[in-house]
Amino acid sequence: MIMRPDDANIVGNVHGGIILKMIEEAGCIIGTRHCNTQNGDRCLAALVRVEKTEFLSPVFIGEVAHVTAEITYTSKHSLEVQVKVMAENILTGAKKLANKAALWYVPCSLQNVDKIMEVPPIKYDSTEKEEEGRKRYETQKMERLETKARIEEVVPPPPNPVGFSQSSLIHLVGPSDCTLHNYVHGGVTMKLMDEVAGIVAARHCNTNIVTASVDAINFHRKIMKGCVVTVTGRLTFVSNKSMEIEVLVDATSLVEAEKGKYRAVSAFFTFISLDKHNRPLPVPPLKVVPSCVCFLSFPLSLSLFLSQTYPGLLHLHA
Repeated sequence: MIMRPDDANIVGNVHGGIILKMIEEAGCIIGTRHCNTQNGDRCLAALVRVEKTEFLSPVFIGEVAHVTAEITYTSKHSLEVQVKVMAENILTGAKKLANKAALWYVPCSLQNVDKIMEVPPIKYDSTEKEEEGRKRYETQKMERLETKARIEEVVPPPPNPVGFSQSSLIHLVGPSDCTLHNYVHGGVTMKLMDEVAGIVAARHCNTNIVTASVDAINFHRKIMKGCVVTVTGRLTFVSNKSMEIEVLVDATSLVEAEKGKYRAVSAFFTFISLDKHNRPLPVPPLKVVPSCVCFLSFPLSLSLFLSQTYPGLLHLHA
């Protein structure tokens, strides 16, 4: 896929969210193909976890991104897909490894989205490879359970955390965002998360910023078509050269309002600040200053209307 201007920021670096979306789509394709090689219900591979994602080299407008995916481990109900992104300059022929990630999928039946299908086994090059994969599976399974237990009860973020740079994005999930099961593609969610994290980083630094890495992205619950998702990002740590940003995705169904708001996805993004020559810049220190929760981004009349019509829907921070 050739990278276009609308895939990049104002200085030509392709957004991390675009790369994440391509990675998820590649994993979904290979996972779905593999799981449908067996008899029985047809299924679609659903993303449940992304391990630490490494952005090794920036991709620029005009470069061609080659995405390759390989299934590296299968358990009874899940599979690991390792994905690499190569960036090619088609004028010079130069290629570079831009990104690599490991993703975990489970096959969901097309007849019943809540039914998890069994995964056909793969052949391993050696028993050592299989054992390494089993260790990765056990590790991620344990971490997912720990994370789920920690966020089972939705707890809103502190009222005034690092108010200057904290940002929120509200998005209504439409048909183009969804799979055949009418729940959101993991890549769509990750793109929104990267955009919010980028806004937080840019507000803090007021410079060109790029995604450096993404720690484990945990998909706790599905987001269905018709939901309103609130993606919130806040700075949690700043070093001299990087920023850690926590991004949380909460969902509320407009159709089934009685189900209430729930935490759907969580992750930590790391960004770095760059000068006009794409060299790392020092990051300003983090100042924890209380700020008000308000609707200053909207005219008063619209703010009043939204707050009365959709109580709790708007949660924007100054």
